[in-house]
Amino acid sequence: MPLLDPGTTTLTDAQLRQMLAEAAEDGARRALREVGLADDDAAADVRELRSLLDAWRDAKRTAWQSVVKAATTAILIVMLAGLAVYWRDRP
Repeated sequence: MPLLDPGTTTLTDAQLRQMLAEAAEDGARRALREVGLADDDAAADVRELRSLLDAWRDAKRTAWQSVVKAATTAILIVMLAGLAVYWRDRP
């Protein structure tokens, strides 16, 4: 009984690793091409996208800080108005 069927190809570990590396590289190139990042400007495009994402995150953080600041200020104004009314109406 033969160990391999007729027509079966055997590969060394190095050959298999090389095939897998080439397949992975081809797949990565195809994926980048599908999302439009396969040209010479791709690196600059990715840097610009990351910069825009950082700016978005900063704007979001600043907006939340502004909301918290406005809410805190409103609460303090209401408290001071309440004290003013209390002291004004005091006999």
